[in-house]
Amino acid sequence: MKIPLHLLNGDQLAYQLHGAPYFQTHLVFREALIVGPVKSTSLDEFWKIRTEFIAYSYGVTGEEYTQKTVSEIERLHTLPEGTEICLWFEDDLFCQLNLWFLLSVLADRAKLKLFRVFPPPSMTENRWTGFGQASLDSLEDCYQQRIPLTTLDVKLGKALWEAYGSQNWKEFKNLACQTSPCFHSLEEVCQAQLDRLPGLDNLGKPERILHEILTSGVTDFPQLFQEFSLQAGIYGFGDLQVKAMLDSLLAGKP
Repeated sequence: MKIPLHLLNGDQLAYQLHGAPYFQTHLVFREALIVGPVKSTSLDEFWKIRTEFIAYSYGVTGEEYTQKTVSEIERLHTLPEGTEICLWFEDDLFCQLNLWFLLSVLADRAKLKLFRVFPPPSMTENRWTGFGQASLDSLEDCYQQRIPLTTLDVKLGKALWEAYGSQNWKEFKNLACQTSPCFHSLEEVCQAQLDRLPGLDNLGKPERILHEILTSGVTDFPQLFQEFSLQAGIYGFGDLQVKAMLDSLLAGKP
């Protein structure tokens, strides 16, 4: 029996899964494709664009990005046929964009066996908490209920990524209407992306929400981030993305 490869949405999840008998080999996708440039004509060009953006935005070196992100994903190209890959990604826009990209990378590997592992249903006020602080038993339930991705599911993920990358919002909206057991809340999540596009005030919906929170008098960042996550959890922004958005707002930039 071949050992499955677990492709994870972050290092926190790897920590949570540590010790599970089914969790033996894994890769972590350390990216935030929800921010920065992604349009490219090849994977090599894509990695170059992302390396420059991450180095500029987060202060890491190109070597660090290559080691922690690029080299991890390049391992996918050497997997033998029949390998089972379990994609542990949440339903928010942040995770979905990363998932769609990975499906575009895997789309030509038809003989790999791809599965989507969904997070447990949230019992908190923010239904987008994802894997969060799920127990090992809860994560095992998620694994046991994994859903196989068909060729059509992979094709849809790839098409969503291509529409996002090319900013073909008409096609993006059309794709959002498709249904698949491997993509929950797809139309809602895609609409959240469309709502990010600047309006007449040069702001998108996330910036407006953040501005309203600031206007209400909340200035302490941990409290601000918590409130933003409650109101805009569908985006899945981490503290780094919200901090960058806050800095732009305070500097008067859209």
